[in-house]
Amino acid sequence: EGEGGRVHPLVKLKMKEAAAELGHLLVFAFLFCVGAFMVAPVITDVTMAALCPGQDQCSLAIYLTGLQQAITGLGALVVTPVIGNLSDRYGRKALLALPATLSIVPLAIMAFNQTRPYFYAFYIAKTLTAMVSEGAMMCLSLAYVADKVPEGRRAAAFGVFSGVCTAGFVGGTIAARFLSVSSTFQVATLASVAAAVYLRAFVQETDRGASLLREEEASRLLFPPSSSPEEASPRLPPLRKAPSLLEMATLLTSSSTFTRAAVVTFFHGLGETGLQTALLYFLKAQFHYTKNQYANLLLIIGITGSFSQLTVMPLLAPKLGEQKLLVVALTGSCVHGFLYSIAWSFWVCN
Repeated sequence: EGEGGRVHPLVKLKMKEAAAELGHLLVFAFLFCVGAFMVAPVITDVTMAALCPGQDQCSLAIYLTGLQQAITGLGALVVTPVIGNLSDRYGRKALLALPATLSIVPLAIMAFNQTRPYFYAFYIAKTLTAMVSEGAMMCLSLAYVADKVPEGRRAAAFGVFSGVCTAGFVGGTIAARFLSVSSTFQVATLASVAAAVYLRAFVQETDRGASLLREEEASRLLFPPSSSPEEASPRLPPLRKAPSLLEMATLLTSSSTFTRAAVVTFFHGLGETGLQTALLYFLKAQFHYTKNQYANLLLIIGITGSFSQLTVMPLLAPKLGEQKLLVVALTGSCVHGFLYSIAWSFWVCN
């Protein structure tokens, strides 16, 4: 885009093609999230029934869930950068097939049976596959979007992608609201299989942003920007091999901006994960929540989040900028955590 908002016709054509390709990615992401999140309202009841049948309180379930998330997080810390780097060499779509396929395995186990032996098999499979599927799916999808969308529009595009993922969360939760426990896992498995098939059939491979870079350079030649070269955003050189732990640590400390972003992400994830781990089991013990009540609660969260990411964020991103928008989001997250911390106090409940 040049001065006065002029865009070269070739750039416009490429943008339309990129939008069509991103549409297929969004469909894949929606199906993936439907399958992944459909089991959220039922997993607490299934875990309690397998580990502590007939009880509303189960310390073992909380410990195992926390252990699973800790192992998954540490594993993703190592695996996700490697997968992201491999996608620079072998392609986003090729590596997206890995989490899309692996996510089917634990769901298929529970779709077959929900007794204790199968639950432990599900637990182990979920722990191992989540190291790859949970972090890598989002990482590779955002890299795919970045390959197709110019830098100035990426914040809004990321917001739309997150909104579609949240819409998948809502769709899966609605389905779980009206399905039995066994049927929920079966339908979730089918949705995950459909996501993997759709990825294979319709999502196109990217060139890792090479054509977009060429178009931006051509546009700058036709319409020279008014900003100086020093104001341009810095670009990191591509890595040529899978990074070692030492290289990952060096990368983390080599940029103050990257370090601060990593610290913010770590503490935000720590708080959100801790809250989600304990909340569902607390509601089960304190208020005897069932699958349908979990679904109603998650629907409220999902619908509001989807509305915010699909409508509010794309509107605010160009006006506020990424940094201010991040501050607003973190402030909202802090308020959310504070309200949850007092919502179940005796002076509130009474």
